[in-house]
Amino acid sequence: MHTHRDTLLRAFDALLQPERFKDYGPNGLQVEGKPRIERLVSGVTASQALIDAAIAERADAIFVHHGLFWRGQDGRVTGWMKQRLQRLLAHDINLFAYHLPLDAHPQWGNNAQLGQRLGWLADAHFGEQDLGCIASAPYANAQAVAQQLERLLGRAVTLVQSADNAARPVQRVAWCSGGAQSYFEAAIAAGAELFVTGEISESQAHLAREMGVAFIAAGHHATERYGAPGAAAQVANEHGISHLFIDIDNPA
Repeated sequence: MHTHRDTLLRAFDALLQPERFKDYGPNGLQVEGKPRIERLVSGVTASQALIDAAIAERADAIFVHHGLFWRGQDGRVTGWMKQRLQRLLAHDINLFAYHLPLDAHPQWGNNAQLGQRLGWLADAHFGEQDLGCIASAPYANAQAVAQQLERLLGRAVTLVQSADNAARPVQRVAWCSGGAQSYFEAAIAAGAELFVTGEISESQAHLAREMGVAFIAAGHHATERYGAPGAAAQVANEHGISHLFIDIDNPA
């Protein structure tokens, strides 16, 4: 079966509602390709490696969380930008990208999908545009959370906490996938005893120790690995087209 590019765009827009968000780049169709779509590939980032893998799979469209275009970006098409665009255009492949809308979707979003795999169901939200999630999830200590994340994500995580609180039980966990380290203070204000995101900055390490709230950096890519395939599969199933998620590993 197949569908039309415009039909697929309407379906993604209806599901993810990009008009609700103030974002860092354009959401929706970023690169126009062929109108007839039979094969959809999803991934986290529109990297050269993902584009080449999609070409090998004879994809008609790619759906990602991190697209090619961002606010404040140099608009010249040179270097890596030329290479990626050239490959997409040469093979007439559509590129769909949704950033914050894919983080925030209550069922298929990065935060919801990560929480689902950890057994966390958000009962409140916090931070800019309410992207952060918080839930009740009892653990013996912060190390137990770190170990669960390492098993799920298949990678080491960074846990920062004060020595005085290392053995303290955890009841309230907060999380926001990707590069949401700036949400840490909002998570603390929302009552979190532990915060999970993808990255950590120098200042958050000090804050974690001083405030007695554990901070886990579990990888930007790793924490955002689940939203794109979830949303893409949902739309592909609705429209009778094939879907394949391709994970291009990233240590960051």
